Amino acid sequence: VFFLMIRRPPRSTPKPSSAASDVYKRQVHGDLMVSTGKAPLTVCITGAAGQIAYSLIPLVCSGDMLGLDQPVHLKLLDIEPVMPVLKGTCMELQDCAYPLLLSVTPTSDYKVAFTDMDIGIFLGGFPRKAGMERKELMSKNCGIFKGQGEVLNQVAKPTAKILVVANPANSNCLTLSHYAPKIPKENFSCLTRLDHNRALTQLAEKSKVKLSEVKNVIIWGNHSSTQYPDITHGTISGKPINTVVTDTKYLQEEFITTVQKRGAAIIEARKNSSAVSAAKAARDHIHTWMFGTAEGEWVSMGVIVENNTYGIDKNLCFSYPVKCKDFKYEIVPGLAWDEFSKKKIEATQKELQEERMEALGIQITLYFYSDEYA
Repeated sequence: VFFLMIRRPPRSTPKPSSAASDVYKRQVHGDLMVSTGKAPLTVCITGAAGQIAYSLIPLVCSGDMLGLDQPVHLKLLDIEPVMPVLKGTCMELQDCAYPLLLSVTPTSDYKVAFTDMDIGIFLGGFPRKAGMERKELMSKNCGIFKGQGEVLNQVAKPTAKILVVANPANSNCLTLSHYAPKIPKENFSCLTRLDHNRALTQLAEKSKVKLSEVKNVIIWGNHSSTQYPDITHGTISGKPINTVVTDTKYLQEEFITTVQKRGAAIIEARKNSSAVSAAKAARDHIHTWMFGTAEGEWVSMGVIVENNTYGIDKNLCFSYPVKCKDFKYEIVPGLAWDEFSKKKIEATQKELQEERMEALGIQITLYFYSDEYA
């Protein structure tokens, strides 16, 4: 009896690198073979070593965000000191064996991150620290997003779709767009879907119905404590919200402030900012932008719109009610504002105009709503 001894070669491991651009490629074989007939999409996530990214990455790689038949290349951007953390994330992604994940590129180089990018989710920004004035925070983030915008303008596809999550999200988005004029303004957006989701949940709990029964709330304006969660045109179980929740004081005070200050309440409770909910909202934002809103429904997105029917300053990234499909959106037109709504929307617009001055130093003739929506 003869025994044939075959020595198995040692299993390879990712090479260590001090910077920027290791690529961890899937060895696609056997039951991991992806044969969807779809061209892969390249998704870039900035601030990729942070908490939100850690919750978002699985939603991208599993197909939950872009579809269960959509292969992806993933680029993870963060600063050089956290590259070891990103390498650990890459090791975990290898171990997850996501069939749709074709490659992962951890990098600290903007050009590597943004080249060939189809979708960019900008989570990374300078966090507000104790004692820091808002103007200082704006200045630091303007520098970050100016630099990223300039590189986007050099290397990114003009078709790239961009979501800014890092706060102050609206003004960071405006800055990014300003310095990347090659990419159409309609391809830029900022996250107010988290506020939208918070408003839906508060109303569902108040009225003791399923979340799916609450529809068409709106977040107007800034992702800040001046945002206006508007229930005027929304429904619960097909009925106007104010006929189901009849407590006007609650709707005009507690409900609004709860949504406006929910982020701060979460920081107070967990000693850290929203992560899982922010990641889920980013997923919802991109998923809806790609696959579309349901018939008769809308969601909230921060967008830069030159021709809006509400008379909002066209040089702001402002949250509106939108309908989406195939990575296009349109503002829902003709929704009436009562006096209460006008004052709230005016306040959040004013704050965004002040932020724009701090971020970009742009002085633009200001105008507000038309009497048509009185």
